[in-house]
Amino acid sequence: MEDEAVKKAPKLLGQVRERLRVMHYSIRTEESYLLWVRRFILFHDKRHPRDMGAAEVEAFLTHLAVVGNVAAATQNQALAAILFLYREVLGVDLPWMADITRAKKPQRVPVVLATSEVLRVLANASGQTGLILRLLYGTGMRLLEGCRLRVKDLDLIRGEILVRDGKGEKDRVTMLPQSLVPELRQHLDKVKSQHEADLAAGLGAVYLPYALERKYPTASREWAWQYVFPAAGLSVDPRGGVRRRHHVEDQTVQRAMKKAVASAGLTKPASPHTLRHSFATHLLESGYDIRTVQELLGHKDVSTTMIYTHVLNKGGRGVQSPLDRL
Repeated sequence: MEDEAVKKAPKLLGQVRERLRVMHYSIRTEESYLLWVRRFILFHDKRHPRDMGAAEVEAFLTHLAVVGNVAAATQNQALAAILFLYREVLGVDLPWMADITRAKKPQRVPVVLATSEVLRVLANASGQTGLILRLLYGTGMRLLEGCRLRVKDLDLIRGEILVRDGKGEKDRVTMLPQSLVPELRQHLDKVKSQHEADLAAGLGAVYLPYALERKYPTASREWAWQYVFPAAGLSVDPRGGVRRRHHVEDQTVQRAMKKAVASAGLTKPASPHTLRHSFATHLLESGYDIRTVQELLGHKDVSTTMIYTHVLNKGGRGVQSPLDRL
């Protein structure tokens, strides 16, 4: 029948997913946007977004803030997902979109560990996760940047790491601590043995971005493209449905950091990202200029890097209290 030959239009969430992938959004952004779009529709009793407008969006955001008591960043993420739905999927660019109020993010001073505290934390972290934590502090990389490192992006001879597709899909080069080179060599030997075992079992293909797998059919099995920090087990790729070995989960590293902080006896709410903050602060304390630190961190604007001057002994903290003069 003719009706059977006609393909049915994909459902709304399927359209959102398809558009996100066309625009090369990350898998995490895809998952969060789909979650917020679904929650937005369910909140309004499954009404189609075309039949809703500014009032419904404001009502949903207000509910998140008042009833859900979510953080400003969470509320803004929900708004970003809804605006993506209207602009990119439904093709609706209504005037009221620009008038939607975004929650103001509080300005906070980052948590920074002293050098002695970093030593205590890293001393309580071992294995692959311990190596990742040492690398995060030694390079200033973000957690996911470290987890997603490929073998080809490590230059053990020049002492450099090429960080690909960082925040904003920007590449940058950062240093590779020489003290970690021997440990990294031993680690890579183990990872290579594991990769060879996977190849022998008919596996060993790693995820490649941007259709590179079609362009270079054999690249996914090559050693250079493998993750430096692979997962312990195999998993199914949510996008392609292929069973393969992915990189280590960021939650695994977060749990290791939490355990190391507790074992070190620290009371600061330190996370893997705290190591990045500490990296930047300690470089500034050592006398490196802020532009250099900005480049190593991959900040688009130096004003973002300027926040680390707040935790140095400058400004108000560099002034002697009158009480100490008595």
